[in-house]
Amino acid sequence: MANILAVAGPNSRYQVAGAHPAGFWAGLWHGLIMPITFIVSLFNAGVRFYETNNNGKWYDFGFLIGVSGSFGGPSSQVS
Repeated sequence: MANILAVAGPNSRYQVAGAHPAGFWAGLWHGLIMPITFIVSLFNAGVRFYETNNNGKWYDFGFLIGVSGSFGGPSSQVS
C-alpha cells in the first residue's frame, strides 16, 4: 500500500508496479519537506527524503529548488 503523504521511500506511490517515476513536482515537494522527512527517516526505515524512482534531471531540479526554499532560499543572509 502506497503512503498517502507522498514521501519518498520503499512504500512511496512511485514504487508501486506500473507507476510513473517521480518528476519535477514530486522533487519540489520532497525538497520542501526534506528537513522533516530527514528527521523521521532517522527513526523509521520506511521513510526516505529522496525518491530513487525518478525521471532524472527534472526531479533533481525540483528537489534542489525545494531544498533551497525550505532553508530560506538564496535571499537568506547571515549578518
